Amino acid sequence: MDVPLIFLPVIGTVPAWRKAARGLLARGVPEAVWQVGDAPADLFATETAEPAGKVPALTLSRDAIAEIETALCHADPERFARAYGLLRRLADGLVRWGDRSDPAMLKVLHQAKTVRRAIHKMHAFVRFREVSGEGGRRAFMAWFEPDHPVVEAATPFFAKRFGDMDWAILTPQITARFVSGVLDYQLTAPGTVIPDDATEGLWRTYYANIFNPARLMVDAMTSEMPRKYWKNLPEAELIPGLIRSANARTSVMQAAAPTEASPRLLARAKTMVAEALPEVPTDGLAGLRAAAGGCTRCPLYAPATQVVFGVGPEDAALMIVGEQPGDTEDLTGVPFTGPAGQVFDTEAQAAGLDRGAAYVTNAVKHFKFTPRGKRRIHQRPDAGEVSACRWWLDLERELIRPRLILAMGATALASLTGKGEGILSRRGKVEVATDGTPVFVTVHPSYILRLPDPALQMAERARFRDDLRTVADMLRETAND
Repeated sequence: MDVPLIFLPVIGTVPAWRKAARGLLARGVPEAVWQVGDAPADLFATETAEPAGKVPALTLSRDAIAEIETALCHADPERFARAYGLLRRLADGLVRWGDRSDPAMLKVLHQAKTVRRAIHKMHAFVRFREVSGEGGRRAFMAWFEPDHPVVEAATPFFAKRFGDMDWAILTPQITARFVSGVLDYQLTAPGTVIPDDATEGLWRTYYANIFNPARLMVDAMTSEMPRKYWKNLPEAELIPGLIRSANARTSVMQAAAPTEASPRLLARAKTMVAEALPEVPTDGLAGLRAAAGGCTRCPLYAPATQVVFGVGPEDAALMIVGEQPGDTEDLTGVPFTGPAGQVFDTEAQAAGLDRGAAYVTNAVKHFKFTPRGKRRIHQRPDAGEVSACRWWLDLERELIRPRLILAMGATALASLTGKGEGILSRRGKVEVATDGTPVFVTVHPSYILRLPDPALQMAERARFRDDLRTVADMLRETAND
């Protein structure tokens, strides 16, 4: 049987390969020669025609399909034959997807990773120049030379990010055009030139002035942004000279004597900080809760649905401090109502700890998350966000004046004591908050839910229940003092 020669178009290469591979698998063709470029119309049509009979079932996971088709965007000329051979062996049951002991499988996975890196570099290093547009829409053009044929895989990112503009990204082979909300591709015309942009002169002046020679690390800079991409950057012509003069400029900076800020400027700075803080409400928890609803002290307020403030009696002997709201709490506005809250309620009841008598709150009042499809995945607050929200937690403590605080999780512990590290070694101990209130340390219930081993989960739940029982005993002891 002759080995068929399959021609794939320059634009739409991956879908064309998919269609051709399906037809070849259906006819039981063991191998083929693949070529990207122009071909006689009848040859391409013959080799990619759909089979008359039923196509044998080949079920692949979405991850497998995504990895194979991502690897097809590599520059390796053998990628199409390798991927087809891998499909043949997957269909025959000779190899399982993900088996890295298989050389072809390992090569496909490695090349998919390389392609993703190339796509990331295109997203990072494309530099647009503004050109004259039509219909009142702003228009931009850019030139880029990717290491691999990733234009069709990489450019939908720009369509989402710059959907209100018209733009074109030219590469040596393919041009991506986005006009009036429609993204299409065409072969790049020979001799195409990107027009100059007057604003690039302003950018070069600004870049030269903010360049800090004391922080120059050439190896790190070229590792993140290889020199091949410099020619597409407006500031590229400045970089060699800035690197050469860095040592001299650093010496000048070191020789300059530091100056102290005047008392007048320091006083003004303190006043500005004080003016930036919201006024402390004078009408108890209700006023504090209402004021927190308009908090903009850190960026977390913007994507969150609402502030999730503390709930409970104002004279509570116990304050329970968690880390931050989750997805459920963000929607309900009430702390500890999600899966972690359900674990806490169950174990608190078993331990004899009355949640209703406690004041329950979080160290951070807004939900921090990253979107993943239709889901919102929890992200841990950073130190700046914890610090910004500590202002509200301190006011809650001043109003409640609890006899004991239960800190659940590293974020809560950091907000109360100034240090969140080593929570597992500090668990079960009593520490002191910055205002002198005793703080009992334990893990957050979400830690238990994340444990993969069911037996370990049961053991940790029992230990968590013991921690809550200790807290209940401490409250009874302090009530009798």
